[in-house]
Amino acid sequence: MTTTFITGANKSLGLETARRLIEAGHTVVVGARDPERGRAAAASLGARFVQIDVTDDASVEAAAADVAAHEGAIDVLVNNAGVLGRVGPVEDYTGADMSAVLDVNVVGVVRVTHAFLPLLRKSSHPVIVNVSSGMGSFSMTQDPARVESRYALPLYAASKAAVTMLTTQYARELKDVKVNAADPGQTATDFTGGIGHSVAEGAESIVALATIGPDGPTGQLIDRCGTLPW
Repeated sequence: MTTTFITGANKSLGLETARRLIEAGHTVVVGARDPERGRAAAASLGARFVQIDVTDDASVEAAAADVAAHEGAIDVLVNNAGVLGRVGPVEDYTGADMSAVLDVNVVGVVRVTHAFLPLLRKSSHPVIVNVSSGMGSFSMTQDPARVESRYALPLYAASKAAVTMLTTQYARELKDVKVNAADPGQTATDFTGGIGHSVAEGAESIVALATIGPDGPTGQLIDRCGTLPW
């Protein structure tokens, strides 16, 4: 049995990923900041809920301790929790705006990975999936043929560039863990105002990376069509 912990799993891509992995036979632990929404999401899936605020060290450590006490180990960690951050005229952005986005999207990945790595290392085939974005790709945001080039989201894009780089560096250092980044693409969520393909399509790359075998890739950024340029 494969045990998977997903952050931000109470809605949207996280919830759909949880549903798909349960269908694939995983035991999924639903992680979410909001207890009411998290419990409701877990109940709808028949999964267990663990409260986690990825911006809070104590919350992350408590979540890892909870999973250690109940599941004992995990095989897959999906770092899905994320925020879009402030959107608007670039001259209005402040350091506090940037810090708030980085704290969730980047530092949160480091916090959760640090806390859950001992549980992952109890698995014979540990996997980490970081949910990134094509908006963090230098190549894709500069390609007029790509939808990513049509938007200016400095805070979010910079944070996802950092997530992708973290992924490649963790993959290099963690020889015993498969570490990859998933790009859901432009998905119809609250981030995009409902514009884009379905949440089911967006979750495909996350699910694909969460279900790779021991001979699967590491240090890659993929969408539902394949490997993407940095």
